[in-house]
Amino acid sequence: MRAFVITGPGEASVQDVAPPAAAAGEVVVSVARAGVCGTDVEFFTGGMQYLHEGFAEYPMRIGHEWMGTVTAVGDGVDRRWLGRRVTGDTMLGCGECRRCRTGYQWVCEFRAEIGIRGGRAGALAEQVAVPATALHELPDDVDDALGALVEPGGNAYRSVQAAALHPGDRALVLGPGTIGLLVAMFARAAGAEVHVMGRSPRAIDFAKTLGFAHAWDADSLPALPWDAVIDASNAPSLPAMALELVEPGKRVVYVGLAGSPSLIDTRALALKDVTAVGILSASPGLRPTIDAYASGIVDPRPLIAATVGIDEVAAVLSGDRPVGSGLGPKYQVAIA
Repeated sequence: MRAFVITGPGEASVQDVAPPAAAAGEVVVSVARAGVCGTDVEFFTGGMQYLHEGFAEYPMRIGHEWMGTVTAVGDGVDRRWLGRRVTGDTMLGCGECRRCRTGYQWVCEFRAEIGIRGGRAGALAEQVAVPATALHELPDDVDDALGALVEPGGNAYRSVQAAALHPGDRALVLGPGTIGLLVAMFARAAGAEVHVMGRSPRAIDFAKTLGFAHAWDADSLPALPWDAVIDASNAPSLPAMALELVEPGKRVVYVGLAGSPSLIDTRALALKDVTAVGILSASPGLRPTIDAYASGIVDPRPLIAATVGIDEVAAVLSGDRPVGSGLGPKYQVAIA
């Protein structure tokens, strides 16, 4: 089968590789649509921290935002999965440690991550093998584009849940990339007054086209009381800014990751009696995200700038915007 393989920093190609087999407890999914995200860019450039910590190595097959149809099942898997449209969890715990046994498999020390960690092949390929326990069925109301947006949506959903927003609360989202705009959409669906802060005029203008009239840069951000500040950026300075801006007794949520360490003053955290929450994974948010997409409460399809073929992935990872791309931050890949 054809698969996208990164062999070193800035080096990648579509290769013919052996198709996966359905091991015991697993299924094979024929991938229809996959997303490209910032983590994939970091693997392509060589900047991803997992490469330096030994959790990932070249050559590797990326792709952790995906959907497709189950075409084979292994021993012990209910055959009723065959033919079902699905997406799946990226985080695959060992299933045996204390974290896995208590329901926190996404922070398992020994976890694999599809297309990211532990040599687990990703979904930028014609087929991908996935444990059946990681699958989530997609209803007909969730089309292929939405299905491949469930994983980033789950991160955003969890971020908004962590912010504990109530109708009428005022939320500030730092970073209008894919995750930030998804956070803004879920926060709006929760009834919050949503503000977005970014650096790029294009990103700020795009946020406004999505109905977020309160979109600012750092210089124009109004001095308002913020009930929650959610940092979805990769800027090392913004975690401290989030803590500085949030109202005492309220919440800051960190879902973005910078390429270098971010520092906050824990004295401010304590003296303001602020709750700070970190979000690593979409895992517990996948099913609620599917439900939100199916109901139409959140529709992230306008975030997709273009859908490309697998042969165009390297160019996208290099920063090229294919002719005809929209203003959105997300690229998807049509596999089938």
